[in-house]
Amino acid sequence: MVEIFRTNVKNKKLAVKVIKALKLHLPALYFNFDLDDCDRILRVQSNDHPVECFKILQIVKSLSIEISVFED
Repeated sequence: MVEIFRTNVKNKKLAVKVIKALKLHLPALYFNFDLDDCDRILRVQSNDHPVECFKILQIVKSLSIEISVFED
């Protein structure tokens, strides 16, 4: 399962900080950023666990970063 989020993360240093925070709370998930995309995409992948969108939103927002679920 893959979930995609829009963010306002603008640089790699901040992306690494976000990923570290997410991995601390959700170690079973895989995270990566596409900072070249205009929406500064955060991709979250899980092989066998549900992706907890609400928890991801809470964690990232607690870092004062804008984030929303990417709607098709």
